[in-house]
Amino acid sequence: MQLPVAHIKIKKINAGEQTEVDDELAVEEPLEIQLSWQQAGGYVQKNISVTMRTPGHDAELAAGFLFTEGIVQHIDQIQHIQPHQNSVLVTLAPGFVPQLQQAERNFYTTSSCGVCGKTGIDAIKTVPAHTPPPDALVVPAGLFYGLQQALQQNQVVFTSTGGLHAAALFDVSGQCSLLREDVGRHNAVDKVIGAALQNRQLPLPQHILLLSGRAGFELIQKAVMAGIRVIAAVGAPSSLAVELATEHGVTLIGFLRKDRFNVYSGAERVKVG
Repeated sequence: MQLPVAHIKIKKINAGEQTEVDDELAVEEPLEIQLSWQQAGGYVQKNISVTMRTPGHDAELAAGFLFTEGIVQHIDQIQHIQPHQNSVLVTLAPGFVPQLQQAERNFYTTSSCGVCGKTGIDAIKTVPAHTPPPDALVVPAGLFYGLQQALQQNQVVFTSTGGLHAAALFDVSGQCSLLREDVGRHNAVDKVIGAALQNRQLPLPQHILLLSGRAGFELIQKAVMAGIRVIAAVGAPSSLAVELATEHGVTLIGFLRKDRFNVYSGAERVKVG
């Protein structure tokens, strides 16, 4: 089993003094996602993507990736997932043939980019599997103030390395139900959504997705695919992220701190006072 942390010796320089100390680094390694399905009496196997990730929860990452890319829409379309070192083989259920045209990549995704490798502009946007009905969800502003601290308390690998992003699901009472870490922001979100997919929890209209960094377009898109209606980020959103959130009626919060935040879309779900 691959570990998410590597231990090394480093030279630490402080005020002209040099010492040798032990240090911990977040591991970054490639993961090849392979897809297998029945077609014309036999099995077809294809490499879908290579993503740079932190080892751990690879089956969730693969499941979440396939779902947020629109390749699968339900867990029943997946027969089984077999991780092995730096690859994972996803075998689809008999009778289900994936439509890969919109999801096709050049087979490489860096840890910093969730849409790198797309072969065309039309392939960037995905179509949500769930069309959530109008909701009456309202979240007190005070609930958001404690989310960042709760996230930090649950970031086990970040505490030792300082080198990982995190994505977490909170319920509307402020309880953290699921958290995943990864060197890639998009991978952390895929792991969370993949876990929810495997647990048959999708869609997630009564949950808040908390992001440890900035809110880019690809992260909003993944959340929309999972039916998430409220997203809060410690960092800033991009202009396209705000446009996408507005288009899909998602509440998007940025620059979240213990006593303040900005609301960029869907302010009607945030109750102040």
